[in-house]
Formats: sequence, structure tokens, C-alpha cells
Amino acid sequence: MLRLEKFSIGVGDRFAHQAQAQLRACTLAAERGITVIPVWNKSNREHSIIGSQPSSVRAAADAAVRELNWNGPYHVDADHINLDSVDRFLPSSDFFTIDVAHFIGHPADPATVDDFVDEHPELIGTIRIPGIARPMMMTPESVAAIASKYLVGIAEAGRIYRFIESKKGRANFITEVSMDETDLPQTPPELLVILAAIADEEIPIQTIAPKFTGRFNKGVDYVGDVRQFTCEFENDVAVIAHAVGHYGLPATLKLSVHSGSDKFSIYAPIASALVKFGAGVHLKTAGTTWLEELIGLAEAGGDGLAIAKQVYEKAYVDREALCAPYASVIDIDPARLPSPSEVRSWTSEQYIAALRHEPTGPDFNPHVRQLLHVGFKVAAKLGDRYLAMLKACQEPIARNVTYNLFERHIKPLFLAN
Repeated sequence: MLRLEKFSIGVGDRFAHQAQAQLRACTLAAERGITVIPVWNKSNREHSIIGSQPSSVRAAADAAVRELNWNGPYHVDADHINLDSVDRFLPSSDFFTIDVAHFIGHPADPATVDDFVDEHPELIGTIRIPGIARPMMMTPESVAAIASKYLVGIAEAGRIYRFIESKKGRANFITEVSMDETDLPQTPPELLVILAAIADEEIPIQTIAPKFTGRFNKGVDYVGDVRQFTCEFENDVAVIAHAVGHYGLPATLKLSVHSGSDKFSIYAPIASALVKFGAGVHLKTAGTTWLEELIGLAEAGGDGLAIAKQVYEKAYVDREALCAPYASVIDIDPARLPSPSEVRSWTSEQYIAALRHEPTGPDFNPHVRQLLHVGFKVAAKLGDRYLAMLKACQEPIARNVTYNLFERHIKPLFLAN
């Protein structure tokens, strides 16, 4: 089976121009003795907005690996796919994030639930899991309630997995199951039941993306109780270790943190948990590279700054349409957004100061950053003009992309201890 290494980072690249700069961040980690595997990810929605094909992600990743002589593994993720969208990703992807959040909460057939409870007597009673302070008390009724909530989604994951397997072969891809886009975090008993059901479906899952407490807004820091997040993360790691031992799931199974870019306040707790449990993690950082492109364009000045301002102006005008698909993962106060006329007067330094994610910076504006995060559609509509500017300003863009991924993401997560 294709194996996902212990530490991996999902590096989204909206316009497929920064793969080499992203990979350079991983080479810097390798030079310091830590292997962090790049996984280039791009969702069907992003391809549809930009007008790109999944093959472009593979081509960019392969080219970057050749240019930098990267000798480690690397992968291309078909991000948030389902049966309707998976076909176009099959030739170029070797990592599939199966998204079943839509199916969670659809009540399972009562007979199916009863069968699950009967087949898992180990889930009934007092369950002590190393790393979790209090034992879990589970009854037939509580297990049935959890199963009823999740079995429909897990069965759908099984169908999608088996379809991919039929096309690519069991040993040729990595499977993630995503259930983070739900209203409430999964509790440790819920995660344990979920993993037991995934094992029943014979899905060789290597990463799972649960919902955590707090807000994981696009491109900005975590909003929530860091202590509560730390407890949830550590409990989930402990449940995974328990499930691997009891259900024969792959030993490589680890947590995947979605919308994980720029969540600076939780990186230290994650890093501590990885050391405490000897665990791995997969961190998805899709949109942060696109914002570093804008920073690089602004830093270049001239036409680069002009096009960065144009992207903001159009995003400001179209903000309702741009924000609607991301309503659950952004918090933008329109009153905190500068007017396009004000931004037109900005220097490079002012644009960068508003956008660059320096949470304590006096001029940092998280509302601007979130709006531009979802505003990549504006750049896509500029077409060749925008892509030509990326090439013209590649040096400052690449420098910012590499610095951001390495210094702000990889170092605090994987090199802090």
C-alpha cells in the first residue's frame, strides 16, 4: 500500500505556479533533519472556478520535484471529492480526500444500526484509552445513537473508496475521510465508533479530518478556546492509536487538520501532542500560498501592485457572491474593509501590511485577508494577464511563499521541539 509519511503538509496552489517555492520549504525542513512530505491539493470547486484541470496539479508538482531534485515522496490530492467529481482526478491523483460531511446526520437504517451494535461488543461498557484521563462509558443505546448518525456517511465513503480502488488498484493511492464541515466536533466515543465503522468498510484510511471546536476561518488564526482544542486534539490522537491497535487500521493513520494554514495559536499545542504521543499529522494549507502571491505582487510594485489592487477592488465589489460559498469559514465585517478608493492610494508597504498575517501588526487587517482569500476567482477572470504577472514577479512571490510555509507553518509545527 502506498504509505503516507508521518509528517505531511497540504500545499494548495490556486494557479499552479508556486510548486517549486512550496517544495523549497520542505527542502529547508529536510536540511534540518525533519522530513515533511508535500501533498499538492486542489478541490473540484477550485478547478471549476479557475478553469483548470487536475492534470495541471500533477504537472506542476512533477516539474518542481525535477527542478529541486527532491528524492522524497510527494503526492497529489483530489481534495473533497465525491462520486460525482472523482472521475476527473483518477489519472493524476494518488491521494483522495473523501468528503462525507453532507451525509452525516442522515439516520441509518435501524436494522443496520442493530447489526453494528451486535458486531461490536467491545464498544459497550467502560473503555480505557491510554492518553485520555477519564474512561469512556458506552451503552448499547449510546453506540446505536452514534452509529445512526454516522453510518450513512461511512457507507458512502466505502462506496467512493471501492470505486477508486476499482480504477487505480488498492496499493496505488492514499485515502483520507473528511468530516470536518459539520456543526459540532466529534467526541472521543463518536470518533471511536466512526473508526470501527471505517474498518468494517475495509477502507485503509491513512488520515481522518474530524471537526474541532472553534472557528477555522480561511487564512487567519484560530478563533476559540485553545485549551479545549488541545484536549480534543490529544483525545483524538489517543483514540486513533487505540483504533489502529484494535481494528487493524493502517499504522500510518493520523489526524488531518483542514483549513490549517495560519492557525498560529494552535501550532504549539499540536507540536506538543505529536511529541507526547509519537504521532504524525497532515496539515492542509490550501489558500495561504495564493495570498503570498498577492503579497509578492504588491512587493514588486508597479504593474504587480496595480493588479493586486485591482483584485481587491473587484473582490470588494463582488464580496457577497464571493463570500457566500465560504460563509461557514469566514467572518468579515464589511465596515472594517477599506474602500477601493482608499486602497488605490496605498503604497506597496501599506498593501502588504494590511494583508500579511502578522496578528500583532498595527496595520494587519484580517477582514481584508479573508476577503482576498476567497477572492481568487477575481484573479482567475483576469486570465493570461494575471498569469503573466505571476511570471514577471516570480522572485518576490517565490521568496514570500517559501518563507511563509517554512517559517510560519513548518518550523512551529515540526521543528519546535
